[in-house]
Order: sequence, then C-alpha cells, then structure tokens
Amino acid sequence: MDFLECVKGRRSVRKFKDTKIGHDVLLRVVEYSSFSPSWKNSQTARYIVVEDRDILDKIADDCLNGFVFNANTIKQAPALVLVTYVTGRSGYEKDGSFSTSKGDRWEMFDAGIASQTFSLAAFNEGLGCVIFGIFNEEKVSEVVGIPKDQKLATMIAIGYPDEEPAMPKRKSVEELVEFR
Repeated sequence: MDFLECVKGRRSVRKFKDTKIGHDVLLRVVEYSSFSPSWKNSQTARYIVVEDRDILDKIADDCLNGFVFNANTIKQAPALVLVTYVTGRSGYEKDGSFSTSKGDRWEMFDAGIASQTFSLAAFNEGLGCVIFGIFNEEKVSEVVGIPKDQKLATMIAIGYPDEEPAMPKRKSVEELVEFR
C-alpha cells in the first residue's frame, strides 16, 4: 500500500470480525510504530495489548464514564491496545526542568504521534481501529496494572474490520492553511 492510499483510506472502525489478531501482526504494527518521532528521541510510547475477554468487559462496563457507544465497541473488539508513555522524559531536560513553556504536554503530543502511526500501521496490515478519548484513566490503570512510571494516553480498539466506514467530509485545503 502506498503512503497516500494509507493516509486517505484509514478510517475509525467500530465493528470487527470475531477473529483473533496474530501476535506476529501486532508485533509488526508496534515495530512500525517504534519509528514515530518523539521528543529528543525519547521513545516513551508503550503498548499494552489486552485480549482477555474478562478484562475487556471490565473496562467496557466500569471504566468508560458511562459512554455506552465505546463500551459496545470494546465488547466486540478482539483486542484493546492501551497506549501509555513513560513519564518524566518527553519535554524535560536531564536535570528535570522543562525544556519549553509547554511543560509536560510534550508527553501527550508524543503519545498522539505514536497513536496515529500505530493506526496507520494497523491499516497497512489489514486491521481497523478506533482511538478512544473518553475513559477513566485511574480505573483503567488499576484494572490492567499499568506500571507506576507510565501514564495512560489513549486506548485503541483493534481488529479485522467488519465495516467500511465512508470518508467523512473533509475541510478544503484553503480552509486549513494560510501563508504570511
């Protein structure tokens, strides 16, 4: 698949086939994601793949702040990838001070880049996924046992797509750019 096809073709997928994803496929997706740029090459993104149905159901039932739409997506997804980041590195100098006025927000910025790269890599491997933003970070961290030096950035439901979502209307280039 060429780059443009990948960027234009990837969609948020919320319906998946009942097919397990091979670990070899997920390892390739993470390998491709490892090439994501990060603050001073800090490479703080980490990926926890949850496949255990009991844990998936617990997250869907207890950790989504009542957002049923996302709960239904997780309940039928074969896997949920928790994208975390190692804290205290991205955006920091060696002495622990912040490098810019953005402070620790570079951590989330780097996790976002990694999540987008993960999504494109998944699409390239024939998978569909959707990135979630509504969840209770503390509850998910407790249910899954996220290491203390990491923080949950987002969750990505992933699987072989059982739908082909249409492309939503896009803003024109003229609306998105200005030259000065």
